[in-house]
Amino acid sequence: MSVVSEPETNTLTGAVSTGAVLPGTVFTPRQVRILKVAVIVMGVLLVGGFAFVLAAIVYQASHPAQDASRIAAPIVAGQRGLSIELPVPAGATVTAMSLDGNRLAVHLNGAAGPEIAVIDLATGKIVAHVRLKPQ
Repeated sequence: MSVVSEPETNTLTGAVSTGAVLPGTVFTPRQVRILKVAVIVMGVLLVGGFAFVLAAIVYQASHPAQDASRIAAPIVAGQRGLSIELPVPAGATVTAMSLDGNRLAVHLNGAAGPEIAVIDLATGKIVAHVRLKPQ
């Protein structure tokens, strides 16, 4: 690339050109051509990137995670679902429940103080029993 005021020399013919500037601009036709190519390439990259992100979203939405612990077993007709018995102290009340995947956290308030029981819904077993102790 040359500065507008410097003449360019054609390496094949040896002819000197004045680097003709397009009317109304400070750019040569070669610079405009390079700019057009750069704009087209960047536009294609933007459209391609957007299409890739859109395709990834559609793929993730149509193929949910195949995590075995998150897939519920089908209930056969005439058969009940999983039955879990949680021993609750006399006078205690359930104040909150929270589900995360296949774990259920039950918050109990009783005479002995608040406690949290974590139950694995896949097996029906109590995984953790936490007694909250005030300080």
